[in-house]
Amino acid sequence: MQDNDISTILNDVKTIALVGASDNPARPSYGVMKYLLSQGYEVTPVSPKVAGKTLLGQTGYATLAEVPHPVDMVDVFRNAEAAYEVAQEAVDIGAKVLWLQLGVINEQAAVLAKQAGLKVVMDRCPKIEIPRLGLEK
Repeated sequence: MQDNDISTILNDVKTIALVGASDNPARPSYGVMKYLLSQGYEVTPVSPKVAGKTLLGQTGYATLAEVPHPVDMVDVFRNAEAAYEVAQEAVDIGAKVLWLQLGVINEQAAVLAKQAGLKVVMDRCPKIEIPRLGLEK
């Protein structure tokens, strides 16, 4: 994916569901969620571990299907094997973008999402891409 495509995604997205969210500040998903919130995105944590709890001021949900509002982008902090199921859930909720984090590479998940009309970013991190592309607020 080209830089201008990633810039467009990051500029267009308003709501992000962060799948694999953790309440442990040492985990990468926690730091990325905190950063995305600081950049003005609405970020919803999704993980059975945070369901019904508040994480960084945001209500957590166990699954994407439980999130009560539209989601523009699904940011995946799960292993590559789990990415296909998350991609299917992203399609089911009508997300526009599937973003697979660094090290999360699943071509089948990417194909599934693309065939359903989603844009797919794989093996990248928005916390790295935003400053690299000069998009920090």
